[in-house]
Amino acid sequence: MPPLDNAPVPGAEFRRSTPLPRATGTMDWDDVRVFLAVARHGSLRAAGRALGLSQPTIGRRLASFEATFGGPTVFDRLPEGLRLNAAGEQLVPAAESVEHAALLLERRRAAASPELSGTVRVSVGEWAAAFLARCLSDAGPTALPAGLTLELVESRQTANLARREADLAVRHHPPESGDLYIAKVGTFGCAVYRRRGSVSNAWVTYTEEQAHYATARWVQQQIDKTGGAVASRASGMTMQWAAIRAGSGRGVLPCFAGDDDPALERLTEPVPEIAAEYSVIVHRDLRRAVCVRAVIDWVRRAFAEHRDALAGTR
Repeated sequence: MPPLDNAPVPGAEFRRSTPLPRATGTMDWDDVRVFLAVARHGSLRAAGRALGLSQPTIGRRLASFEATFGGPTVFDRLPEGLRLNAAGEQLVPAAESVEHAALLLERRRAAASPELSGTVRVSVGEWAAAFLARCLSDAGPTALPAGLTLELVESRQTANLARREADLAVRHHPPESGDLYIAKVGTFGCAVYRRRGSVSNAWVTYTEEQAHYATARWVQQQIDKTGGAVASRASGMTMQWAAIRAGSGRGVLPCFAGDDDPALERLTEPVPEIAAEYSVIVHRDLRRAVCVRAVIDWVRRAFAEHRDALAGTR
């Protein structure tokens, strides 16, 4: 199966010379799920990313959904993506009702399963992903149970846990609404780092689009105080880390990453104003599912075991 980025141009599979045949049999819930994902995200590619499916699979599922209604398309195929037409708009309320009921049943089924095996999908930001990936090598009492596969899904936005885009999340900013269980697990301390031996005092920071981030605001305050320069900007901390390691300038990094990098030297103590407090977040229907509970406990153990390194006080 080709990766999403190499998939055909969205909409190409819908240029048909003959109408779709009227479908027989029952409707597949997966087709309804795909229809709603495309409606919400506006393209086959984006819907595929949200559902963890390839773009060709999304295209086939959407074609199957449209065939259920005798073949009329429910989206307008535009150069910028797919947009619901009048026929599609009329289907959304009923499709969302089906989604709500199906997801409720899926969560209840998952919560009732006694099996400690399978895949647990976790929504994370870039640094929580890096930290948890490192912890997968932990052995002994802090190890992830052998029957589980951890699937880390990195994104800037918390996955919709009610729609099962992920089973749980480990995030810096938990959602403010929803039927969710939220528990604090630990804090990432952050400090200023520079390439060892470098004398550059210019800053590596976020782009203007991320100027509202707490870290970006703090760096800007330092620049305003000292009249410092900006060496480079990057939209993600992993890119900033690479620039700092290359000697472009100094910048803010989580202590667990910066302190362990022999190419870097720390220039400050952890900065309280930009410490990042993390929480584990799960839909209440899944809170006591055996697999999900095991991963939540593992996340808590990982944060507890590495508390000093995360805080930058090791």
